[in-house]
Amino acid sequence: MACSPLCPSAHPEMAGSRVFGLVEGTPEQPRVAYLEETTPASAELMALAGPVQPIEVFRLAAPCVEKACSHFDGKDCQLAVRIVQILPAVTDSLPPCRVRHECRWFSQEGRPACLRCPQVVTRNFSPTEDMVRAATPALAATS
Repeated sequence: MACSPLCPSAHPEMAGSRVFGLVEGTPEQPRVAYLEETTPASAELMALAGPVQPIEVFRLAAPCVEKACSHFDGKDCQLAVRIVQILPAVTDSLPPCRVRHECRWFSQEGRPACLRCPQVVTRNFSPTEDMVRAATPALAATS
């Protein structure tokens, strides 16, 4: 794995961000459609999401910021841990993901992370209780 594994739940303003999927489905059941190739998250591309925010349209990956992220415990991404522990698998086979070979979630949690990844969107307007628990460090710690 490269020195900086990729966070598959990045924002466009993060250095090195690239689009690897599009958000489809419904507000209640969003799903990521994986692209055949990744593309840099340029300002021009992000502007195409308008009038909504890019994270409502695109799934992005960027080098993990480790200690600058509330999900990182100094060794592992606890978001990936919680996703595997809390969320159900939504596919039986590995999605056609173009960042898997660099993905922190995959390198850390393996196949179980990938089987849950298609339901993870950065901006979720109708999250389930389990999604909120998985996404929120403070809630996960008290559950």
